[in-house]
Amino acid sequence: MTAADPIPPTIEWREGAVRMIDQRLLPGELVFVEARTVDELCHAIRTLAVRGAPALGVAGAMGMALAAVTGEAPDDAAGRIVATRPTAVNLAWGVARGLQAADPVAEAIRLAADDVDRNRRLGAHGASLVPDGGRVLTHCNAGALACAGYGTALGVIRAAAEAGRRPSVWVDETRPVLQGSRLTAWELDRLGIPATLVADVMAGSLMGGGEVDCVVVGADRIAANGDVANKVGTYGLAVLAHHHRIPFYVAAPMSTIDSTCPTGADIPIERRSGDEVTSMDGHLIAPAGFAAENRAFDVTPAALITAIITEDGVLRPPFRL
Repeated sequence: MTAADPIPPTIEWREGAVRMIDQRLLPGELVFVEARTVDELCHAIRTLAVRGAPALGVAGAMGMALAAVTGEAPDDAAGRIVATRPTAVNLAWGVARGLQAADPVAEAIRLAADDVDRNRRLGAHGASLVPDGGRVLTHCNAGALACAGYGTALGVIRAAAEAGRRPSVWVDETRPVLQGSRLTAWELDRLGIPATLVADVMAGSLMGGGEVDCVVVGADRIAANGDVANKVGTYGLAVLAHHHRIPFYVAAPMSTIDSTCPTGADIPIERRSGDEVTSMDGHLIAPAGFAAENRAFDVTPAALITAIITEDGVLRPPFRL
């Protein structure tokens, strides 16, 4: 990140603590929160103060750095951190990197810087896939806030804008936690990239009306066969894009690929509290006590994916990861 970047670092190591943008308060307030213990970091992860697969990878490594400086048992700390968000493979990856490092603090700092570098390379690879003047639809938040910086899906859009390709963005609101309206819209506004917020259910109408040129989303885990777990609602977008013959791109670093996971059926799907579905900002939008299912992610089959954009290049089917 540079001083001129309109979006500050999402997560960084600062004077013995993990300093993070508190994403629970966006877009209303840009506030930073610090975690000085592993338990504090676990709470920040579980409550979505920090989220997004690459950012969680950095958080995992920084959690092991916290364990090292506070004298906690590394294996116990690792288990507690990994359990907070089971779908995002980057979290366990970052924890493992911290566990294996001779100096966990130095490794965490290095991984944060490396994440930004990889995302910039990923964006550069994907920029040419965005048509000049292209209208891009995205879901959830896969921007700087989902990483240590720059972004994956939004990194592709950002790189396209920096290359003069003049993209504009349809931003899915992303129910039930509204990462699209709260976070992606906030980022694009800061970046000065033209964008319009839409209800999730409007995506099919936009595609049917010829108003979407491509879809670009992030990923929380990619199976060895190319199946992709991402924020719930992604699968439906892929089906719609396939029907309307619109390119559907997934942007994610290589660390999001889980080669030990054969297919999407083997990816654990996080279930979150039904309160996120039945209420909004503490106000009920359903009858009190009404049952709600809240799967945080769904799986998009590889057959619906046009390409996977990584820092090492653009991968196309058939995927062998």
